[in-house]
Amino acid sequence: MSRQLTLDLTTPPAHSRADFLPAAANESALAALDAPQDWPQGRMLLIGPEGAGKSHMAAFWAAENGARRIKAAALRPEMADHLVAESGALVVEDADRAGRAAGAEQALFHLWNLCGPRDCLLLLTARSAPRDWGLLLPDLRSRMDAMPQVRLGSPDEALLSAVLVKLFSDRQLSVSSELIEWLVLHMDRDLGQARRLVAAMDRAAMATKGPVTRRIAVELLDKLARSDA
Repeated sequence: MSRQLTLDLTTPPAHSRADFLPAAANESALAALDAPQDWPQGRMLLIGPEGAGKSHMAAFWAAENGARRIKAAALRPEMADHLVAESGALVVEDADRAGRAAGAEQALFHLWNLCGPRDCLLLLTARSAPRDWGLLLPDLRSRMDAMPQVRLGSPDEALLSAVLVKLFSDRQLSVSSELIEWLVLHMDRDLGQARRLVAAMDRAAMATKGPVTRRIAVELLDKLARSDA
């Protein structure tokens, strides 16, 4: 495909269940999300590093369960009553950012208290455990600490390879299997880094109006490794 302009031609990431890549790293998390009837008090916290698949899992879980989705940083106390539906479902993403957003902590506390009586499922996603969120409300902190958790593990080579293929495909980039294999061998098993690397390679290829090459990969992987250090 010829790309003559340095414009962002990226298609939105595919976030259906059919596009999800099951692997050992996400097996337990996937099993937990598929059995919300077993969640204690109908609540679950999904923890994983950047790019591990939390948003993808939250997206198809929300679609399948008719859940509303909202970012924690966007929460305000007056929104809680509207968000929690009787016998409904709610996803709050990036809950670890609630402690740094005005009104979000109080809103999350209200959501927690409303979900039980209204029999509303509550799924939270976060990059870290609640103790690291910087929460100031003691009652909210105690509830988050007691919330059942499931974690996404580190990807193996097979999952990293499959994720790279998907990321390039989402950006309509055609790359060789040899380049995928080379990247898997030379980069960290870090899906967040994979996302940043593919985005940087796409921009570099558009700037040069050429294909994605190993030379581009070498230069950008070294640059990313230094910036992540």
